[in-house]
Amino acid sequence: MASNNKDYVTNKIDMKILCISPAYFPAFQYGGPMFSLAALNKALAQKGVDVTVYTTNVGLKAANTPLKKEIDMEGVRVVYFPFLKFFEILGTTGWQFSWSLTTALYKNVRFFDVVYILGVWNYPCLIAGYLCRKYRKPYVVSPRGQLYSYFFGVKSFKKWLCYILFAKRNIINASAIHYTSQDEAGMSCVTDYVNKKAFIVPCGLFLSDLSNLPPKQNLRDEYPVLKDKKIILFLSRIDPGKGVDILINAYIRLARQRQDVFLLMVGPLSEKMKASLIDLLKKESCENRVFFTGLLSGAKKMEAYAASDIFVLPSYHESFGMAVIEAMACGLPVIISDKVGIHKEIKENNAGLIITCNTESLYNGIKTLLDNRQLAETLAANARAMVARYYDIEVAAQKLIDKYRSILSSTTY
Repeated sequence: MASNNKDYVTNKIDMKILCISPAYFPAFQYGGPMFSLAALNKALAQKGVDVTVYTTNVGLKAANTPLKKEIDMEGVRVVYFPFLKFFEILGTTGWQFSWSLTTALYKNVRFFDVVYILGVWNYPCLIAGYLCRKYRKPYVVSPRGQLYSYFFGVKSFKKWLCYILFAKRNIINASAIHYTSQDEAGMSCVTDYVNKKAFIVPCGLFLSDLSNLPPKQNLRDEYPVLKDKKIILFLSRIDPGKGVDILINAYIRLARQRQDVFLLMVGPLSEKMKASLIDLLKKESCENRVFFTGLLSGAKKMEAYAASDIFVLPSYHESFGMAVIEAMACGLPVIISDKVGIHKEIKENNAGLIITCNTESLYNGIKTLLDNRQLAETLAANARAMVARYYDIEVAAQKLIDKYRSILSSTTY
């Protein structure tokens, strides 16, 4: 949210960072990277770093959002630029092609110390990399899963053409590549020629924001039928890549056996997909036991975490999983697939159940935690400890500052 209060900046750091992102707060419907980036920038600002964000107004529903003007968001300067919707023939967002953003970059990129680019494919990312090279400005690329090999299989012709003509040069000439998990770094399809530039800093949370959860009863009061029931929580974009088919089929099987288990589906989804899922649930006479809440944020999202008993994310691909560490911080035992970026870290810390991407594995995982309360409590306790140890946003911000300093002290730009 916009704020003019800068009292939280304790020590000014002589460093000007320009962050380029195709979308930004509050366009969280585009996934965890938008949420994690806003949190990281806020943490950097709190540490005294001068952070400016150039982004587009994609996903912003408020018609009164100022464009091409700086907005102060908790110490971070954010500028939204309009994009040409004509190019939606290239994709649902037209790859955020923006003349005004390009003009601003031409004028101002040289006045920043380091440019941080989130993403690989969108126009803002591509033009930012080009102009950084043109003006010999060091830049960091954070792919956020977009360099997984499977990602190239989606719209493969456009992806490979864009990669060969533009994106590959952006990656090769970056000062550093920021990965958010061991899995993302290890599974990147460009590891061979960027290995020396790669570094891992995980996404983080403001842990204090999650220390005082709302009463467990709040959400159950809103949905009286949930009183004294077991709640399985899915919180993410509701689309096929998130393993929604696996989840629905596993839940249907479970619902045949137990009447006390309900499913809470939190996240944006299309009307077409919602209708399809409800039709499937109706065939099994359990449509009244699955709730689709839409996108929740702030206190409402915290109420969903507080009220739930188990968190699940059976994604077919996921570079990190912000909702996973949120759930862990809130004390929920988690079940995730081995395609979620932080599955290795969770397994190493015995902080959740790791499943394969199929209905049987997820069904068995949920049933295990419902039947074994002691195991669920142990995993939840380990999860909280793991988040406190590894995913504090202040630690992540400091690691990124140290990396920026290293780049600036060694760069030949």
